[in-house]
Amino acid sequence: MLFGKKAAATSDFPIQRSEAEWRQSLAPAAYKVLREHGTEPAGASPLNGEKRPGTFVCAGCGTPVFASDTKFESGTGWPSFTSPIGENVGETQDNSFFMRRVEVHCAACGGHLGHVFPDGPAPTGLRYCINGVSLEFSPEAEGGA
Repeated sequence: MLFGKKAAATSDFPIQRSEAEWRQSLAPAAYKVLREHGTEPAGASPLNGEKRPGTFVCAGCGTPVFASDTKFESGTGWPSFTSPIGENVGETQDNSFFMRRVEVHCAACGGHLGHVFPDGPAPTGLRYCINGVSLEFSPEAEGGA
């Protein structure tokens, strides 16, 4: 994990939109979390119970950020994962609310996803605690070709 890394400037991300474009393309709750670093209430996301095979993508830009086989029940009220997909999730130090945490964001658009903590299960020991409103779920196609 990249503890202590400074937050990247918004202009450092490959996907760029004006704030007006973000507001137009996102539901108000998603905008609050992804663009203003908000937090949804615990237990609010229907993605907490999502157990199908598939991929969780950034609700802001569609970048795949977590595979369903890394999801686990943490008991926290937010979807939790042991690891992200490749380099699609970035990390920055978050010292807000008199705490030191590691924020995770979409590496493509910079959208705030949640935080990562060192109290997860094997194999990584990490718990990516993610706001469900910052994600969309794309199930695997059933049957196959």
